[in-house]
Amino acid sequence: MLSEPSAATVRASLPAVGAAIGEITERFYARLFAAHPDLLKNLFNRGNQAAGTQRQALAGSIAAFAAHLLDHPDQRPDAMLGRIAHKHASLGVAPEQYDVVHEHLFAAIVEVLGEAVTPEVAAAWDEVYWLMANALIAIEKRLYEESGEPGLRPWEVVERVVETADVVTFRVRPTAGGASVRGFRAGQYVSVGVTLPDGARQIRQYSLSGAPGESVRQFSVKVDGEVSRHLHAHVREGDVLELSEPYGDLVIENSGDRPLLLASAGIGVTPMVAMLAALAADGHDAPVTVVHGDRSPADHALRADHDTYAAKLPDAAVHLFYERDAEPGTHTGLVDLTDIDIAPGTRAYLCGPLPFMRAIRTQLIEKGVAPADIHYEVFGPDLWLAAA
Repeated sequence: MLSEPSAATVRASLPAVGAAIGEITERFYARLFAAHPDLLKNLFNRGNQAAGTQRQALAGSIAAFAAHLLDHPDQRPDAMLGRIAHKHASLGVAPEQYDVVHEHLFAAIVEVLGEAVTPEVAAAWDEVYWLMANALIAIEKRLYEESGEPGLRPWEVVERVVETADVVTFRVRPTAGGASVRGFRAGQYVSVGVTLPDGARQIRQYSLSGAPGESVRQFSVKVDGEVSRHLHAHVREGDVLELSEPYGDLVIENSGDRPLLLASAGIGVTPMVAMLAALAADGHDAPVTVVHGDRSPADHALRADHDTYAAKLPDAAVHLFYERDAEPGTHTGLVDLTDIDIAPGTRAYLCGPLPFMRAIRTQLIEKGVAPADIHYEVFGPDLWLAAA
């Protein structure tokens, strides 16, 4: 927790810092990449940097962490920290990199706020930073111990399946002489590293869309961004990709006899298919409500798997929504839970565009689902906190 003097200082200075946090993070990244251009080329997502979404996510997480320390001094925001730590671990972030971030972040704070950064203000926000950084370092250390050494290793593409006009599934296995395929928890993702034509080594995360326990790993990629476009255009059977171990905290915890809801839209279907496969394999017999929205049936990636695994569950209800060309038994329009029965005690898992997840979360709460029972996965920077 924050020391009492620091808490008072942070509370007094939070409005000023919060108002300037967007400019602070912009200056921070400019300074960081000027001093370490290799980080932008080989670690950070260049697309998110150009769009400004990573800056928004960083600003949101810092402000949310500081506010949580003030409002709940005896609690850690473990859900937020865990989500960030899993992403960092998938990228192989090391403890010493937090020193680099600290140097340039605090230089940016001084640059933007000037004389308002008194020694007391600097010390208080330094305490906030290291509380957050050390918590992340500890979580990431545990994740590395559980999954093996950090970093990416080579995997060979053994099959390439065209799912829709803009989604391709890659099935991969370790290259000859590589380590065996470790298990994963349905809903997790892997980092995939590629070298682009300009020599940059970029890394992106993709949800594992196959059933846990298979001898190969499977992930599905929608054309969206430079790495995804590269995978679609250039990667074929026999090619080698670099993959991390699986990470991610959108996993079904101790489902038991709890009713579940798996809601997705677009490419957000990928972790849900893996979850359905795991539930079917585990003999889950409690109610499962499956909800998915897409532009059309032709755009619904992994639909056959979606239907097949749901059909293996003894008490599953499937609700499909399409903006156009809806078939008999499906719905026309955006996902709407109004006429869908949600069992008491339901635990919900969401994945898809942020507006979709916000809308579904609101509808679920209106139907009596506890906010603590609603879990989500954001593809890309987590802007949920930035807009909170």
